[in-house]
Amino acid sequence: MTNPDIHIAVVDDDESLCRSMSRLLRAANFWPTAYTSAEDFLADEGHSNYDCIVLDIQLEGMSGLELHEKLVTKGIDTPVIFITAHDAPEVRTQAESAGCAGYFRKTDSGSAVLSAIRGATSGHKS
Repeated sequence: MTNPDIHIAVVDDDESLCRSMSRLLRAANFWPTAYTSAEDFLADEGHSNYDCIVLDIQLEGMSGLELHEKLVTKGIDTPVIFITAHDAPEVRTQAESAGCAGYFRKTDSGSAVLSAIRGATSGHKS
């Protein structure tokens, strides 16, 4: 069972993916907010209040990996689930080394991504 008080940020420069991921998350009883760039996400003063971040690795401007590193440097330990359209072994290794809660190709099933989000937010206190 999911908790409707769990807030998920979706950061992806593909607006259609932001919309479809947001619909999937709402259907699974999460509260999504979509951003089309790392810079937009950082400009939102509430960016440290999310329970999980679904983050595209290849963004225009600052990459998802760079954003994750910036958050860690600021002491923000929000679980991150990386998604990518361009899977490569070295990128996967880099993402996993950074401590991500999940790594998926954009073609992977939505249920697999939801399962990773549930796992990453299982300790959430409402």
